[in-house]
Amino acid sequence: MARGKRTYEEQSADPAAQQMLIRADELGIGTAFSRADDMVPCNIGGAGMCCKICGMGPCRLTKDGQTGVCGATLDTIQARNFIRAIAAGAAAHSDHGRDMAFTLKAVANGEAEGYMIRDVAKLRMVARDNGIQIEGRSPTEIANDLADLYIAQFGQQRGRIIATKRAPAKRQQLWEERGVMPRGVDREVVEALHRTHIGDDQDPEHILVHAVRTALSDGWGGSLIATDVSDILFGTPAPILGQANLGVLKDDMVNVVVHGHEPTLSQMIVAASQDPEIIEYAKQAGAKGINLSGICCTANEILMRQGIPAAGNFLHQELAILTGAVEAMIVDVQCIMQALVELASNFHTQIITTSPKVQIKGATHIQFDEHKALTIAKQILKVSIDNYKNRGKTHIPQVREDLIPGFSHEYINYMLGGSYRASFRPLNDAIMSGRIRGVAAVVGCNNPRSKQDFLHTYVTEQLLKQDVLVVETGCGAIASAKLGLLLGEAGLDKVGPGLREICETVGIPPVLHMGSCVDNSRILTVLTQMVEEGGLGDDIDQVPAVGLAPEWMSEKALSIGTYCVASGAYVIFGGSSPISGMPDRVADSDIVLRFISEGWEKLYGGKMEFIPDPDEMIKMTLEHIDKKRAALGLPEYDPARFGRSGDQRMIELEQMPVAEKRQALYGVAAD
Repeated sequence: MARGKRTYEEQSADPAAQQMLIRADELGIGTAFSRADDMVPCNIGGAGMCCKICGMGPCRLTKDGQTGVCGATLDTIQARNFIRAIAAGAAAHSDHGRDMAFTLKAVANGEAEGYMIRDVAKLRMVARDNGIQIEGRSPTEIANDLADLYIAQFGQQRGRIIATKRAPAKRQQLWEERGVMPRGVDREVVEALHRTHIGDDQDPEHILVHAVRTALSDGWGGSLIATDVSDILFGTPAPILGQANLGVLKDDMVNVVVHGHEPTLSQMIVAASQDPEIIEYAKQAGAKGINLSGICCTANEILMRQGIPAAGNFLHQELAILTGAVEAMIVDVQCIMQALVELASNFHTQIITTSPKVQIKGATHIQFDEHKALTIAKQILKVSIDNYKNRGKTHIPQVREDLIPGFSHEYINYMLGGSYRASFRPLNDAIMSGRIRGVAAVVGCNNPRSKQDFLHTYVTEQLLKQDVLVVETGCGAIASAKLGLLLGEAGLDKVGPGLREICETVGIPPVLHMGSCVDNSRILTVLTQMVEEGGLGDDIDQVPAVGLAPEWMSEKALSIGTYCVASGAYVIFGGSSPISGMPDRVADSDIVLRFISEGWEKLYGGKMEFIPDPDEMIKMTLEHIDKKRAALGLPEYDPARFGRSGDQRMIELEQMPVAEKRQALYGVAAD
């Protein structure tokens, strides 16, 4: 181990990752983990105290009362940095939504090779809810109109983004009153950048009003559109068996890893990999076939719909290549490390970029086009197969876990009530009775500055013990999958007694995998349906629920967190705060931090806080849930009231003598 670095166990909680980190050191190859150890972060920029938006700077504010050259104060600079990050995150997710809408348009007009409308029922439901005529019309006619409507939401200049009408009525009214109802996705992102240009908006609270509006254009706009269209084209997820971790790679097959965020590419790679022509091509190359797996949110997309295994989350992208078993890593957009190309040069792996928006020097570029999707997907796979002959010795960690992904809000509705009485009533009743103390969404990225997966899984496990139902998306979901928490029988001995009853009765895992990072919009939909079902207040801010991003690292995470706050949720980020300031050196460096917590809570009922300590995260989560329960007049959480029904109770009864069993079941002694 090189000097000054963390141990492998300190770098990652995942044993497969630890094996690959050992191998990286043996080969003298750097990874994000080692680079994070070597790179000392800038404490001034990291605290949001540096402004570089014009040529008079960069201006670093490290003393009390200091301003930038233009006179900008610390709170103004921090607010500007924060909204710019939100704008970038919203742009990334929403641009994905735009591309999905354009693909739907092409499919509706018969111009997208290989695609079809797989969920006609969802198409009709979404179209109807958006005021599109569905009776007597074909799916393609309906899809064409829906695509036009969704495409218009990006360039729309006035009015409101139409999907905001799916929020609770009280929340919509609040957004209108606060002046944050998003008008169009592109308009809000552009205005965020305009407001923060030199000489523009200089009131930090006023800047942060528009930060909320920009984030809402993502959560209730671009991201929700992306989820809708993905479900329509590729099918609304339902539970399916899958596997996760590097052990899903195979020695005797062509290993192709898809990495990024665009399901239009990954879904077509899946289709092409199952084509008899491609399978035969792989066999002619000496392999038994093609083994497809995913990294990051692309992994979640194909995992929850086709059961294609996940090789890992964000920090596994380099580790997969270190196995020596990957013929090609096919990437599109977002979360793709530039280091992949240099790393791959030590092995036979080809890095293939596919998006017109993303190229990496040294990578092979095969541009993907939805109009020729299947043809290009086959071309990419043939290039991958041709590389199989160049493979050397492999080092695949034999570590993998089964999981059950695919809990869309539609399926949760169905599983709770069945085909004829689909309803969120059982979930609401379980919370009201106290069997479920509350709900936590544990989402977000990996960050190599923390121990990979540890914060995700530690927080998740501790909340499960306290009868908190956990829903997860993105890399956080893959972290729990690798630990084995996404199975029906997974860790139920560690789950609180009330939650265990629910899991056993309904037949669900204690952690529900809800998709990729854009699918946080599904969580908003679940919360809205819980409100509409009744008994838990009339708005999201009254529901006993918390959102957590324990290992966040991207601008997208800040956008997600902000639109959840604006929707009424308490959101906790782990790790460091990008606007923490330096309180020991600058007296007023916490103005923005206080505003996004106390100020936003007064305005929206939700708040955002940065809490690095996981035990404090758990404590604050449970306190918030209990506070919301009390405000609703629900009984105090008491785990002693539950835990003797369901499967465990049946086991106890089976082990009883006949007389005792008769007494327990019927209240009468044996004759």
